[in-house]
Order: sequence, then structure tokens, then C-alpha cells
Amino acid sequence: MDLLLVLLIGVVAIAVVTALAQKLGVAGPLLLVGLGLVVGWLPFVHVGEPEPDIILIGVLPPLLYSAAVNLPAIEFRRDFRPIAGLSVMLVVFSALVLGVFFWLAIPAVGLPLGIALGAILSPTDAVATSIAKRLGIAPRVVTMLEGESLLNDATALVLLRTAIVAIAGSFSLWGAIGTFAWGVLIAVVIGALVAAVLLRLREWVGSSAANTAISFTVPFLAYLPTERLGGSGLVAAVVAGIITGQGAARRLTPEQRLSDTLNWRTIELVLEGAVFLLMGLELKDIVTANFADHEGLWYPLWLALVALVIIVAVRALYVTYLVWLQGRRAKRYDRDRLLALEKRIEDGDVGPRGRVPKNPEAYQRNMDGLRTRVQRMLADADYYRSSPLGWKHGAVIVWAGMRGVVTLAAAQTLTAAQTADHRALLVFIAFLVALVSLMLQGFTLPWLVRVLRFAPPASDDESELGDRLGDELAEAGAKALTDPSLTMRNGDPFPAGVLERMRERSVTRNEDTAAMTRVIGELRLIMIDAQRVRLLELGHDGTFSSAELRHALAELDAEQLSLELRLADD
Repeated sequence: MDLLLVLLIGVVAIAVVTALAQKLGVAGPLLLVGLGLVVGWLPFVHVGEPEPDIILIGVLPPLLYSAAVNLPAIEFRRDFRPIAGLSVMLVVFSALVLGVFFWLAIPAVGLPLGIALGAILSPTDAVATSIAKRLGIAPRVVTMLEGESLLNDATALVLLRTAIVAIAGSFSLWGAIGTFAWGVLIAVVIGALVAAVLLRLREWVGSSAANTAISFTVPFLAYLPTERLGGSGLVAAVVAGIITGQGAARRLTPEQRLSDTLNWRTIELVLEGAVFLLMGLELKDIVTANFADHEGLWYPLWLALVALVIIVAVRALYVTYLVWLQGRRAKRYDRDRLLALEKRIEDGDVGPRGRVPKNPEAYQRNMDGLRTRVQRMLADADYYRSSPLGWKHGAVIVWAGMRGVVTLAAAQTLTAAQTADHRALLVFIAFLVALVSLMLQGFTLPWLVRVLRFAPPASDDESELGDRLGDELAEAGAKALTDPSLTMRNGDPFPAGVLERMRERSVTRNEDTAAMTRVIGELRLIMIDAQRVRLLELGHDGTFSSAELRHALAELDAEQLSLELRLADD
């Protein structure tokens, strides 16, 4: 009963502090750490060492899954190479450099344990993404930060596991590489399989409440079998989240999507807040242990500060190379050549000339696929040209690399047996790095963006794309009404003339009364279904951004829910 009461109070505290942080314009995690620190120093409060499985299984999979569901897929595909570099190469490089530093600075811990601590300090936190979104910087930078914070967690934890194995004396370089490759491969397979099967199950279930209940199991059903087979359960949870996020628009109803969004935001809020609150609660015991072992806090403090300087320096070097590389990549797109190829496809000047294809249907499918690929490449070329990465963007990417929830959670998975009685020191270093990083970089990132003076986005281009998307959907909705066999849901035919007037958009809201309410409502639902199908098609060629497509989908969902409610009342 006492534990239940503590958990309930913790949930209320997380909710209240998060709301207060939004009103004050302060990062919520910082206030939660402060609250935990104050409560933890009360004489009657004692927080023991948490079980590693609680963090690894109970917290990280749902957090990563929830973030992956909302990943902007189009932009993620376009910048997958730099995101993969930040998520894998930079994590490994940072962990190795930090490992050597800790090995030299604390000889008793050894190189494997130093690399383990380096792996804990390497992943960035999604807090940076939320701050960057509010600052209005380039969406491409936000996507890269979001993708990095999502994928580098799994890399860091796989590296942490490998380092812990090395502590036991059974390390092999090729064995470690093989284990990493197998861990990623089996995770991708199982994560994709679990997401695909459960999406179809959720489509069949129908009920929003039951559907959301099933969604709570997805990250764990992806994580557990993957871990059993020696893979990375966190990668599996991320893959399951990405596939679920992309399939939800096609498989789930508007009510199910709305329920999923609200419930998973709540889960994410509670779990992430719990980790930061636990950090503050644990600081009392960790600080006391370090004070006794090192006769003060100067020793762990300077280790943490030097480690943070190394992290920023390594990140700056890598991002400088990354920005240079992306500049070269953007120049490789020959837009004129792509436009010429697109014209040839439209003119039928591709494929067999002067003779009829053996299989006209297969030929047409191939031409449609080629047209889509060319349109996608043109959209990619426009994307790289309209949002190039410069040194200012690189500076933001470097400074936005804050450490946070995963660093805290991973540090708490270290046991005394693995750390040879250095756990208090290592966990305190991790906590200090995360805390100083969040406070220093988190509070100064808005100042840095103001100093750099980014050029405002081209609003004309955005409004033009928005108008184009609206026209595409309006055309799809009008086309859906050309079917002469359309009937109302009760089987009755629609009144004469209404279909034509709806297609011409000449039905006014004043007519939306009494007898016309159901007719207009049912016709509008037919149009919304057609518009949603068209919206999914438009997502394939990359002409419109993920944000625009999601906003349009949310508008269609909201209108459909409103219409269904009105029709149910009638």
C-alpha cells in the first residue's frame, strides 16, 4: 500500500511540475530533478538502487516506441545517412574517446568499464528536439536531431552491453562486430513482423479502447523475443514504432488514432518524468557515497566537466565533416536531367519503341513506378536545395546534443558487481554530465539561435505547397462523387442534383439543416475517405512534407469524427 501511494504521488507530481514548467517556459526535466533532489534530502526518504530490468524493459522500450511512431518518415528517409552517422559512428567514436579518458583518469576502472561509461554518456536526448521546434529553426535540423536521439539510444546500449561482456574477460573484436550486426538484423525483422501483425489485429478489433490496450503491448512484444534471440530489443521497439506510425493512417480509424496519440503522450510524460524525478531522489545517496570516498565532490565534478568538453569537441569535429559531406551530396542531384527524364516518361519515350509491349499491364506498372521514383528524386532535389546545411545549422546540431533520460536510465543499470565498487562514482559522473548538459546547453540554445540570426523560412513556398495539397484533396473528393452507384448508408439513393452541387461546391451551410443534414454529412464522409486515400498516395513521392501530410490527415480525422457524431445524434 505504501508503494502504491508513493507511485500515485509521483504521477501527480510529474503532471503538476510539467504543467508548471510550461507556464514558466522552463524545461520540465530540470524542475523534476530539482524536486527529486529536495525530496531526496528529507531525513525520512530513502531510495534504494533500482533494478536494471525496470529501466531496460519497463521504461526505455515504450519511450523509444512512442518517439518512433511520430518520426517524420519522408524527411527521415532523405537524411537517413547523416542520421545514421550521428546515431552509430558518432556514438562509437565518442564512447571510445571517453573510454580512453576514463581509463587514464581512473586507472582502477580499466578500459572496458571506461568504454561502458562512455557509451552511457554518448546518446543525446529528445529534450533538444522539443526546444528546437519551439525556436523555429530549419525543419531539416529538427528531423536530424529527432532521428539521432531516437536511434543512438539503441547503439549506445548495444555498445554498453558489449563493454560489460568485455569486463568479464571474454571480449573479441570480430565477435563484438558480429554480435552487433546480428543484434540489429534480428531486431529489424522481429520489430517489423510484430508491428505488421498487430496493426492488422488492431484493424480487425475496431474498438478504440481495446485497440489502445493492444498498442501498449507492441514495444514489449517487439523487445522481449528479440532479446531472447540475442538481438537489440530497443532497435526492435524503434522499428515497430516506425512501421506502426506509417501504417496507422491506412489501418486505423480516426478515433483509434486520436486515442493512441493522447494515451501514448501520457505514457511518455509519466515514464520520462519518472526517470528525471528518480535522478533527483538518488542524488542524496550518490553524493554522500562520493563525498565519503573522495573527501569531497571536486574529483567527480572535474571528471564530468572534462567528459562534457570531450563530448562537445568530438561532436563538433564530426558535425563539421557531416555538413561538408551533405553539401557535396546536394550538388550531385542534376535537376535538369531528372526533368528531362520525367518529360520522356510523360511522352511515352521510354521503353520499347515502335512495337507493342508483350505485357501492356506490366509495362504500365513499370512506367508508373518509374514516374513515382523520378518525382521522388525531384522532390528530394528541391528539398536539399531549399534547406541546405551550413555552418550555422552545424553549430545548432552540435550545441543541441544534450544528454538526458537515456544517459540517466543506462547509468542506473550498472551494478556494483560490474563496476568493481565504483558504481557511485560512475553513476554520479553520468548524472552530472546529464544535468550540466541540460542546464548549460538547454538554457543557452535559444540564445545561440538568436545570435546566429537564421534567415526566415520561405513562407510563399510553404503556402503554395499548402494550396497545392488542398487542391489535390478537393479534386479527389469531387472525383469520389462521380460514381453513379453511390447510395446512402441505409441503401436509399441520394436526392437528385445534390451530387452535382457537392462536386461544384455550391451547397451552402444554410442548407445543412433538417433533411439535408444527413445527406450532406454522408456525402462529405465519402469525400473524406477518398481524400484520405489520395493523401496516402501523395506521401509516396515526397512532394509534401510529413508535417503537412499529418496536419491534413488530422483535419480530415477531426471533420470525420464531428460528422459521425452529428449523424449519430440525428
